[in-house]
Amino acid sequence: MMKYSPKTLTAGALLAIAPLTVTAAPLAAKTPAVKANRAAAAVAISPVSLAALPSFIDGVMAEQIATREVAGGVVTIVYKGKVLLSRGYGYANVDKRIPVDPARTLFRPGSVSKLFTWTALMQQVEQGKVDLDADVNTYLDYKIPALGSTPIRVRDLFQHTPGMSDIGGITAENVGKLVPYRDWMKAHIPARVWAPGTEISYSNYGAALAGYIVERVSGEPYPDYVEKHIFRPLGMMTTTFREPLTGAMRDHMATGYEVKDGRLLATPFEYYSLIMPAGSASATAPDMARFMLAMLNKGQLGTARILTPASVAFLESNSFANAPHLAGMAHGFMVHREAGPRLVGHGGNTQDFHSNLTIAPAADFGFFVSFTGGTGSYLGRTELSDAIIGKVFPQKPAPRWTGSEKRPPLGGYRSNRRDYAEAAQPEYDLKISMPADHIVTVENSGRKTSWEQVGPGLYELVTGARDGGPYDRLEFYGTNADPRLSFGSQPHVTYHFVKP
Repeated sequence: MMKYSPKTLTAGALLAIAPLTVTAAPLAAKTPAVKANRAAAAVAISPVSLAALPSFIDGVMAEQIATREVAGGVVTIVYKGKVLLSRGYGYANVDKRIPVDPARTLFRPGSVSKLFTWTALMQQVEQGKVDLDADVNTYLDYKIPALGSTPIRVRDLFQHTPGMSDIGGITAENVGKLVPYRDWMKAHIPARVWAPGTEISYSNYGAALAGYIVERVSGEPYPDYVEKHIFRPLGMMTTTFREPLTGAMRDHMATGYEVKDGRLLATPFEYYSLIMPAGSASATAPDMARFMLAMLNKGQLGTARILTPASVAFLESNSFANAPHLAGMAHGFMVHREAGPRLVGHGGNTQDFHSNLTIAPAADFGFFVSFTGGTGSYLGRTELSDAIIGKVFPQKPAPRWTGSEKRPPLGGYRSNRRDYAEAAQPEYDLKISMPADHIVTVENSGRKTSWEQVGPGLYELVTGARDGGPYDRLEFYGTNADPRLSFGSQPHVTYHFVKP
């Protein structure tokens, strides 16, 4: 799940993944129209950069473990149809001194799980069982209440524009508190806040709804469906949405941690089955590599095809953006950056695990990282991901802009992703100040970052930026009546100005 705010080395050899010969169900020819993105010519990666990656990542991970409360982590990188690197760091279990095994240790990818759900839903679109522009209620055995005359379309689920309030209480304290996710969803329908298709606000409920639609139209329980039609065809034999884990998967599951009094303390297994399709997966790095290889190969790995090339192109194509000049959502995937090359993927955070999957289709390159540890490992995950991108696809900072324009409204900005049934929590608002012309300071949960102007309403991150980037951006936009702020690294939300 995406969160509101953050709370020993083994090497794998270079290998090609040999998929099982199990095949997915035959797919019909129906494919959706794809919005055009910027031209995506093939991108070459410097052999020097590739050769330097292993030692570079070792150095970054040593820094993360020393400074970011990381108990253990895994990194896997794929390139041109092969696994380029697969390494484990730290411990899967600190108390027992069990090191992370990059081949066998399971991690919780959190909301990266949603990519399997969008894949499953696209299979239904291909087979003509689901229409992207149909009212979601068409496929449900309960009704999402209306707000005005515009229904929530299936398309709105893909692009996180259903206009729903966020909701909490999505985890169960223990296995005894678990109920079937379909029952929980029927009892916890979020409030409708704004018209669908008008504003991105990340929705765990919407993604879970997508999985339930798969279950309804396929006639198969969701965890059975993804195993039969995605995991087994790709040879992902150590990935599951089922909770609790059993057998070898349970035995090889990394332990979650929190930090108290400066020490890493083990936490109980987290149960996300209440919104299963949105984030309850457990997986190994080799399995995540198989999924990336299939997506980079236009839906096919070996003899197994899980999607048509047109469907993969649709998932990776632009759908909706909150800000005029920042990347937004693809269809299920998030757009991390538009060019140099275009990067799409998804982050994932549970309370104890922090993950990221990023692919560069034009470069035939992708990586998956996952950490377990304290809240600092949330930032560590982001820093490692940025370091890999900056090393492989370096960029230069944009020229500074010194033109004249009206200053943006300064003060508090509040995320549109929150539970509107509860009182707002001003302590989580962003605080925006302008210490000098063309420079803004963003304060979030006590952490301040500095941004320098690179265009009208556009600012680029300076604090903590590495040579080679990537360089995050923020944009002020909206109207006089509704000023807004968005970040390039957060295409799934927008921030509205809070009038004093």
